[in-house]
Amino acid sequence: MTSPIRVERAGRRWRALFAGHLIADSDDAVIVHEQGLNPVVYFPRESVSMEYMSRTDKTSRCPYKGDATYYTLLMDGNLAENGVWSYESPIDEELGMLAGHVAFDPRLVDVYEADEKVARAEGDAGPEDRARVDEVVKHTDTGAGYSQREHWAPNVRNPES
Repeated sequence: MTSPIRVERAGRRWRALFAGHLIADSDDAVIVHEQGLNPVVYFPRESVSMEYMSRTDKTSRCPYKGDATYYTLLMDGNLAENGVWSYESPIDEELGMLAGHVAFDPRLVDVYEADEKVARAEGDAGPEDRARVDEVVKHTDTGAGYSQREHWAPNVRNPES
């Protein structure tokens, strides 16, 4: 079956931000183009913080992409109900690269193309540095008293009074 849906490798780094937290970061995303709809970025599952998502009972069906499963995203008290979806077994072989990928509802999650030039200008030398920075960000307070991971123990003392 020839699909009216076109899938292509993104070719650049894409990120997803929810409630001030980076929840997806990949240079291996794919972009789905459907006539009359905005393009949708699908991230490889291994590049997504799936620990903040829980599968819901919602499903939908596309004659080409197959059955969609939905996830609710919960982080820092912010909820994106059914804001994440995935097609695990696409019907059309041409859409097979969607398997193992998830997409985010752009009304609920900020999905954007990362500007590698800015990252490099600020001293980012590559994936190892990005991983170190992301690890620090996960332990950093958002200003609302929350972080993605437990706070690290302080490495400085308060001055004596």
